[in-house]
Amino acid sequence: MRLVIQRVRKAAVRVDGRDVAAIGPGLAVLVGFAAGDLPGPALEHMAERLLGLRVFDDDQGRLNRSVREVAGEVLLIPQVTLTATLAKGTRPSFDTAAPAAKARELFGLLVQHVRARHGKVAEGVFQAHMVVNLENEGPVTLVLDG
Repeated sequence: MRLVIQRVRKAAVRVDGRDVAAIGPGLAVLVGFAAGDLPGPALEHMAERLLGLRVFDDDQGRLNRSVREVAGEVLLIPQVTLTATLAKGTRPSFDTAAPAAKARELFGLLVQHVRARHGKVAEGVFQAHMVVNLENEGPVTLVLDG
C-alpha cells in the first residue's frame, strides 16, 4: 500500500462535473494498493499511522501535531497509478497493482478504519475519472509505504 499524504487548507473531488467530496483543513491522501496487500492488522496500522502523523504546526511553528490534534479532516482518494512501475519504456505498467476488486475492498476497509478512529473523513470514488482540487499547505507532502 502506498499513501501520498498532503497537508491541505482544503481539497475536493468532482466526478462528472458533480462535487462528491470536500474537506477543509486537514489531509488529502492518495491511496494505491499493490497485488500483495492484504486486509488485517497492516491495514489498521496504516490507518493509525496516517492519523498520528505529526505534520501540523505547534505553537512554535514545528511539525508537532497530528490531524487528530488539530481536529482536521481527511480526504481519502483511490489512485491505482501510485503502484504503477516505470521500469521499461515510457508507458506505466500496472502489473504490480492489486486487481480492481481487491483494491476496492482494501480501499473500503481503509476508509472504515480511518473513519472509526477519526470521524471527519470524506472519500473519492473508486474507478471513476476524478478531478481533484487541493490547496497544499506548507507545502507538506509525504509518501508512506506499508
